[in-house]
Amino acid sequence: MFKKILLGIGMLIIIVAGYVGYMMLTTKKHSPAAVAEFKDGDFLISVNYYQPFKKGRLIFGDEAAGALVPYGKKWRTGANDATEISFSNDVVIDGRLLKAGSYSLYTIPDETAWTVVFNSNLGYWGASFSGDPFDESKDVLRVPATVRNDVPEIEQFTISLTPSDSLVNLHFYWDKTRATVQVSRVQE
Repeated sequence: MFKKILLGIGMLIIIVAGYVGYMMLTTKKHSPAAVAEFKDGDFLISVNYYQPFKKGRLIFGDEAAGALVPYGKKWRTGANDATEISFSNDVVIDGRLLKAGSYSLYTIPDETAWTVVFNSNLGYWGASFSGDPFDESKDVLRVPATVRNDVPEIEQFTISLTPSDSLVNLHFYWDKTRATVQVSRVQE
């Protein structure tokens, strides 16, 4: 009897592990990988992320209305694996220093402003089965982003890096929303 119970538990573990692996592999087809880069000499900013599609869904809004990305809630800022950003040099964002290196990037969208968070926890898949993958104790920097909700509709989530004077604009586009953070390189 004991062997049958252990066999049943073993089979259940194998089935659950197989299902989780299958979901991780197949969902990446629906939200393809993308890279946004800005390069100027030896200065490089690189963002690795996955691009979900709108597919007629309410993207940003109230949780009660069924928004995919509810206002005031942490969002992995893409799909699948956590979005990661790397800086080859120290940068200044919102007047604050961010050291060169790699960070996971998550956001907290709201209707008129977003919070963009750079976190030292790297290499995790977007959802966690035991706790919050966005461990706030590992937040390195939180900055506000300006938001426009009147841009042309974008079906697929997109991150871009565009130069503007001595700054680089880090843009997040999806639906009719654009959130922007300005990044400047620390001159040595």
